[in-house]
Amino acid sequence: MKRVVSLASFVLISVLFLADFSLAVDLGMMTGSKKGTYYQFGLNMMELAKQYGFDLHVHNSTGSVENVYAVYKRPNTQMGIVQSDVLAFVVKVKSDATLKRIARKTKMVFPLYDEEVHLVARRGINEFDDLEGKRVAIGKEGSGSFLTSKLLFEVSGVTPKTTATVGTLEALSRLKQGKIDAMFYVAGVPVKLFSEHVAEQDNLHLVTITNKSILEFYPNAVIPSGTYAWQEGDVRTIAVKAVLTSFDFRRNNCDYVGEFAGLVYDNLGWLRQNGHPKWKSVNLDYPLKGWSQYGCVKKYINPSDTGGQANKGDANPVLKAIKEML
Repeated sequence: MKRVVSLASFVLISVLFLADFSLAVDLGMMTGSKKGTYYQFGLNMMELAKQYGFDLHVHNSTGSVENVYAVYKRPNTQMGIVQSDVLAFVVKVKSDATLKRIARKTKMVFPLYDEEVHLVARRGINEFDDLEGKRVAIGKEGSGSFLTSKLLFEVSGVTPKTTATVGTLEALSRLKQGKIDAMFYVAGVPVKLFSEHVAEQDNLHLVTITNKSILEFYPNAVIPSGTYAWQEGDVRTIAVKAVLTSFDFRRNNCDYVGEFAGLVYDNLGWLRQNGHPKWKSVNLDYPLKGWSQYGCVKKYINPSDTGGQANKGDANPVLKAIKEML
């Protein structure tokens, strides 16, 4: 009789394992440029996900606006990394009715890290308000730099003479040649572009952003003295937060995103040790103004537990059943 039970158990375990593998969860995540921090964060989470049976596909993109669209309409793409001001941008600047509707159902999975706003200019421009009537590069359309700079002009009332929607390398080249007066780049310090491609003889500098209307909208930040060899002292600026987002899905995608979020929450220490240096500044419980956390994520995390929950390998009901049988 015991042999019959053992044989039945073996068959059941085999069936459960096969069912588990045949129903492997595919997740997709939109990030950013392959040279950027968003993409590296995505790769770090992909490596973590593999350890727990999730097949996470990391996609590069042109930036935050594309990511909001993609999470809504791209198959098997449940998450995206965007800047925290993307929703405000959609409401205040973007006239696309479809995007506004999508934005209302875009939810936060976790806040990630701060991205400082770099405003680099030629001599004679000493503060943000000096951009009035100037030629300014604001990043490729749809990129994080693009949406933040457009929003800064909107809330401040400052109007540049012209705006160039070009990538950062092209913008820096034009700035050095005197074809534009200033450029925006939103990224966590230090930025390789400015560390490796700007020298003192280029006669460029970081511009302070202390406009009162802007500071009502964005938190203060400082680019510390010595961040760049050509930099003169601390520079006061503002910051945005990188945010891992999802859409207000129902049914399976809700739980898939929730379980994945639980893995990230419980293994933040692993990510800090093995991932991009910016993971060390991540606080997954940070209360981010203007964003509501996805309800499907809340089911799988316990913010009051500062050490994170226990390992969620048992969150998979198939694995749990097998362990109980054994």
